[in-house]
Amino acid sequence: MPHPEENAVVQQQIERLHAAHLGIGDDQVVTYYSSEMRAESHRFGIAFAHIDGTRWRHGDCDYAFPLQSISKVFTFGLALEDNGREDVLQRVGVEPSGDPFNSISFDEANNRPLNPMINAGALVAARLVAGRDTDEKVERLLERLRLFAGNPDLRVDEQVLDEELGGNDRNLALSYLMRSLGMLAGDVDENLTVYLAMCSVRVTATDLAMMGATLANHGLNPSTHQRALPRWVVRDVISVMGTCGMYDAAGQWAFDVGIPAKSGVGGGILLTLPERFGGAFFSPGLDRHGNSVRGVNMCRDLASRFGLHPYAAPQDTMFGRREPADPHPRLEVHD
Repeated sequence: MPHPEENAVVQQQIERLHAAHLGIGDDQVVTYYSSEMRAESHRFGIAFAHIDGTRWRHGDCDYAFPLQSISKVFTFGLALEDNGREDVLQRVGVEPSGDPFNSISFDEANNRPLNPMINAGALVAARLVAGRDTDEKVERLLERLRLFAGNPDLRVDEQVLDEELGGNDRNLALSYLMRSLGMLAGDVDENLTVYLAMCSVRVTATDLAMMGATLANHGLNPSTHQRALPRWVVRDVISVMGTCGMYDAAGQWAFDVGIPAKSGVGGGILLTLPERFGGAFFSPGLDRHGNSVRGVNMCRDLASRFGLHPYAAPQDTMFGRREPADPHPRLEVHD
């Protein structure tokens, strides 16, 4: 738990890093989603929430953007709760794909999508969410998002949803192919509506940081103290975030940053470090993987400067204390 006197120091560090990264990475931007977001290229928000409820934030933290693929985290979580681990694993794997998020690739040996953080797996996870009809499924998922964020006003942006449904040919093709292979059942259009409705929910970086903190707090919202997911489900969700959450850059992310995360083409990145904090970044310029350029660069900087990589040597960090480093390290002798 951060000491009260450290909070101002943490805030100061966040503001300095925000300023340092505001003008970095523009040459790495490959695309914006949607193209209208090019006009918002200047936006950059950072937010953190500790599991004790302490919050830090700076920049465009109140700018609402669509969750997009970050929603896959929460759809997978509710699918697990509704069906149990074994039933879900029979339908969706947990292996990194190494391919773009919208690729048409499967675990052919087990006749299932590779993982729930790519479109194929997320479509199956949406199908596994319990509900009598599309509206009930969407409402159940929305209610979970609200519990995670501690924000009862989260809703589907109908304009974004209409745009998503209008440019959805690849997901339609993927759905029909999976149905033909026995991976997906039921009405394709209805299932796509559930999936895309969650992608169309607008959140702020402040919301997203609390969602990450709720995951870090084993499914209990640190602010409202309401449970959003059972502990066992959170464990499984974070595990898959750690290996599959950053599209086909997941391996490089694990090497550079190491913190379980999920990105979305809306420009957001969600972080969660169990028993410590949740974090969020928003900047719409995307790299070739579909990840926020400023967000990725910022996370790399945070991990290296403050020892936040889970496998880093023990040291003091900006989000609570580990055991101090050995004050008398042994010298390395080279022949």
